[in-house]
Amino acid sequence: MKKKNAQKRKNIITGSKLWFITMITSLLAACSAPATTSSTANAAVSTTGTTKIVSVSESTSVKYADLVSLDADDTNVSWTEADSTMIKLSGTTATVTGSGAKAANGSVTISEAGTYVLSGELTNGQIVVNVADKGVVHLVLNSATIHDNDSAGIYIQKAGKAVITLEKGTQNAVSDGKTYVYADSSTDEPDAAIYSKADLTFNGAGQLTVTGNYNEGITSKDDLKIISGSINVKAADDGIKGKDMVAIQSGTITVDATGDGIKSTNDTDASKGFVAIADGTFNIQSGSDGIQAETALVTDGGTYNIVTAGGSANAPAKVEEGPGGGGFGGGRGGFGGGDAMNGGTPPTDRGTPPDGEPSADMPAMPDGATNAGNQTETKTKSKTGTQASSGTTTNSTKSANSSTTSTTSVSSDSSVDADNTSTTTEEESTSAKALKAGTNLTVNGGTYTIDSMDDSLHSNSNVTVNDGTFNIQSGDDGIHADQALTINGGTIKIAKSYEGIEGAIITLNDGDVDVMASDDGVNAAGGEATTSSTTATTTGKATNNSNSASVTNKSADTDTNSANSTGTTGTTSTSDQSAQGTDASQQNRGPEGMPGESSGNNELHINGGSLTVNAVGDGLDSNGSITMTGGTVIVNGPTNNGNGALDYDGTFVINGGYLVAAGSSGMAQGTSDASTQNTIVMTFPETQKAGTLVHVQDSKGNNILTFAPVKDYQNVVVSSPDLAKDGSYVIFSGGTSTGKSVDGLYTGGTYSGGTQVVAFQSTSNVTWVNESGVTTARSGMGGFDGGNGGGQGGSGGGRNRSQSGTSTDTTGTTSTTGTTGTTDSAK
Repeated sequence: MKKKNAQKRKNIITGSKLWFITMITSLLAACSAPATTSSTANAAVSTTGTTKIVSVSESTSVKYADLVSLDADDTNVSWTEADSTMIKLSGTTATVTGSGAKAANGSVTISEAGTYVLSGELTNGQIVVNVADKGVVHLVLNSATIHDNDSAGIYIQKAGKAVITLEKGTQNAVSDGKTYVYADSSTDEPDAAIYSKADLTFNGAGQLTVTGNYNEGITSKDDLKIISGSINVKAADDGIKGKDMVAIQSGTITVDATGDGIKSTNDTDASKGFVAIADGTFNIQSGSDGIQAETALVTDGGTYNIVTAGGSANAPAKVEEGPGGGGFGGGRGGFGGGDAMNGGTPPTDRGTPPDGEPSADMPAMPDGATNAGNQTETKTKSKTGTQASSGTTTNSTKSANSSTTSTTSVSSDSSVDADNTSTTTEEESTSAKALKAGTNLTVNGGTYTIDSMDDSLHSNSNVTVNDGTFNIQSGDDGIHADQALTINGGTIKIAKSYEGIEGAIITLNDGDVDVMASDDGVNAAGGEATTSSTTATTTGKATNNSNSASVTNKSADTDTNSANSTGTTGTTSTSDQSAQGTDASQQNRGPEGMPGESSGNNELHINGGSLTVNAVGDGLDSNGSITMTGGTVIVNGPTNNGNGALDYDGTFVINGGYLVAAGSSGMAQGTSDASTQNTIVMTFPETQKAGTLVHVQDSKGNNILTFAPVKDYQNVVVSSPDLAKDGSYVIFSGGTSTGKSVDGLYTGGTYSGGTQVVAFQSTSNVTWVNESGVTTARSGMGGFDGGNGGGQGGSGGGRNRSQSGTSTDTTGTTSTTGTTGTTDSAK
């Protein structure tokens, strides 16, 4: 007999993740047709890339009932003494009345199918179920306390199914010791206080306290179902774990776990490994993920209070150097080609410094960087995962879920020797997400209060929120999907996050969403890029690992093996796209990727509902395009000129809905000329204080906008169905309104007391104005002077200051102080 340490070790395969960062030649190549391969001198890497495109027209509608079926045994709570075997526990012995069970050596062994009623206390012994004919064993805990010093308190070795009923009105407990004794060194099970190698179901109206001192609390190697009852689990590692499924119909579940709270683990069968919850009350404190499914995670309802890894306050710091969206003129500007690209005509006169001088408030370049394009960014985002590599293994303790990944940066300039390659180390911390799915995460309802160190809602594939009430504080993303993220309803308040909502394709169809973010509020970025052969062959001196590695670039976690979701309708298709050797999550983002390129497959769609954003970084950010056909969007964007309230690489086509976005002016973008709904982009001569009303009315005094941004601002974008392409408008600053304010946007009432800033006649469907009137500017590439730029060009780019612009005062009326009597109309 050999004692096995409580912290057993399991091997995990780790390897090097190669990140190939393109340099000057890739920037030049971006001006021509995209290549299908990328190569580096002395580090031959051939990668034919494909990028998954996620359909936005379909939503995931899978529910608990689509995945889970119950039989009569699952719901059976009845028993009689005459038809049952009674087991009375007492110290280290037990008395058995009836057939099918025997007590010996401090343990009770059940060898026949049937109903067994347990009561009393077993201080050091085990209940063993070993039924050869695979029958159903029904255990009734009727005020039973079971503890085993060196193994599981209840061990289901063999049975067709085990059902544990918590007798109504009773309190029951099962626990194990901190160390286990196994028959030999090759044995590693059981490893939980309640451990089953068969399907396991809990039901009844009683209470059960499970203490897993050794490792896990409750484990089933097959299906694990909880129909009802009050279950409290405290575990040294995972709290509640089922291999093929965890299905919870109702009950009150409390988990305090060092590892994951509730999880499923089958990663070899796409139809299994899911977690499905119909209802219940959940109080989960976990060191790792709160609820984690290897494949799909579905919640129909319930009340959830989840804290992971001590909460968002314990999140590692995110470090981001350099202005967001900058680089060689920024993601919106190519070599300094700024806002004019697909975004209306930016103004030319905003009190800009002389050509070539950076704006006073422009974030400083990192040490050693120049405007010629050597700007770098360090952005640390904790993403957990085990990277596969042939021939490299490390040992990890059972409760560990972290890895350290070697990252090699390779210049794509063929003239650069691979000896000059820089190598960094990326530390990946424990995954501590609240709700996490390997494939699709679907929320159909429920109330969620989440404080997570990592993402609060996360999927390695798609996230769909159909309904529910969310109060989220996240140390990373509030809601994250590697592929499609769809919100069809619900009330979502993300009070704290690094990035509020992030996915490759984001669609808001309905719901009330409120986002607070220390970086981007809504970020359409990333997506899964894979190679057609799934292998990147490396040679030469580019990496210290000479083994061939299978490389998959993801925007987020790879610590869960993705599998096809069960019962979902979200689809993906593939189209060829150059991989360019870069990580998919860093495509075309100025300093985060190559500037001036549109990711193309990243999209943000707003079709309805309400979205309010308060972001330190970009408000709405898409590495591709934005479309809006309905709903109300309010953006309180950044105060620094390195970010913008709106930030997109392709187009922003608005054909309906109501949009107001206030923020800094340095990276400001409007909507695109292809829009059918009209837009005004106003830049004030100086920064306006937070809370200062901006009011827009037409020539008849009808309210278009009355808005009080919650932060300082200099640029305001407003798009409304009430704006006409050839309308006359007046913009006021300051004053008061007697209307009703929701998120700073006033409806009804009367506006008065403001200072007229400008009156003008709109000339196109995207009209840029400043205090002098309508402004126009020619667009162009602008050369390499856009180093710190992006948007309107930053330092010398974008607005192309070497080219003349015109400022037209269409009414001759500016800076007039007066009182108006405009009646605000509700939008």
